[in-house]
Amino acid sequence: MPLVTLSVLALLFFTAGCNTRIATTANAASEAPEIPSLEKAEIRISGLVQAVHSMKITVPQIQGQFGNLTLTNIVANGVRVKEGDVVATFDPATQIDAARDARAKFEDLGHQVNQKIAENRAEAERRAVELRQAETDQKKAELELEKGPVLSDIDRLQSEARAEGARSRVANLKLVMGFRDKAEAAALRGIELQRDRQKILIERAEANLKKLEIRAPLPGMVVHELLPRSGSLGRAQVGDQIYRGYPLASIFDPKEMIIKCSINEPDVTALIANRVVSVHFDAYPELTLRAHFISASPVASSGMGTPLKTFVAIFGLDQTDPHLLPDLSAAVVLTPRTAANTTPASN
Repeated sequence: MPLVTLSVLALLFFTAGCNTRIATTANAASEAPEIPSLEKAEIRISGLVQAVHSMKITVPQIQGQFGNLTLTNIVANGVRVKEGDVVATFDPATQIDAARDARAKFEDLGHQVNQKIAENRAEAERRAVELRQAETDQKKAELELEKGPVLSDIDRLQSEARAEGARSRVANLKLVMGFRDKAEAAALRGIELQRDRQKILIERAEANLKKLEIRAPLPGMVVHELLPRSGSLGRAQVGDQIYRGYPLASIFDPKEMIIKCSINEPDVTALIANRVVSVHFDAYPELTLRAHFISASPVASSGMGTPLKTFVAIFGLDQTDPHLLPDLSAAVVLTPRTAANTTPASN
């Protein structure tokens, strides 16, 4: 009986201890602070303003001309242009001189071609006359051979020698005539190729002259690019000598702008939530515009040496403002719609 009593007491003590531990764990769990979800938190993402429709204008690549190009005219920064308007021009003196020289050589070679054609025609006619004369002499000599039976041996041998010489001369003239015709045709072709080359140079110079006058490829606003000037960066000015291929200006359509952001991987789920998107600009703190989410990259990427992955997100601006320019830093704020509804609307 004492053993049974001790067993019952031990069982009751163990049960009471377990209940106490479970109660303590439950109380601790109930006292833990509640972690807010991403759908209820405000998220701020930094990005850059970009234009949907934009093109860069570069210093033209001029064929056959080395060195820098001298800027003679450029529209002012911030000017709105239409498609086809002249944006910038460069000094055309070198190309005008090249076109004039090529045109003068082209005309001179054209006269040489005409003269060579006339000379070849005259030489061909002279050789044809000479060949006809040789053929006539050959026929006369062959007629003399027909008198062989009535001629003395000496006259007959002389007639045979003259006939053989006439035949050799006719064959030689025909052979030489073929070679002369080919040589004269080759000489004429060489002059024609030189003339055609000058024509190509004229066309190239004319095409280069058109390239020196840069026209707007689309309607929009002109923004000057920064160029290296005297050891620093500055905008292009009239009289500057600029390397070929350097960016001169950009033309963008301010009616349709987007914000390109880099969002952390944990925050990407907030993009599909019911959010109110507003955009703030570092250069204009008082300016706030509405926006909407467009798309995000399907795969996250990370830099070397860091485990943090990011997505590229695109937001479209629902409003326009004359202050907006490409590469302007901005902050996209994602606010829950419920929180936005409770927040008083600002003027």
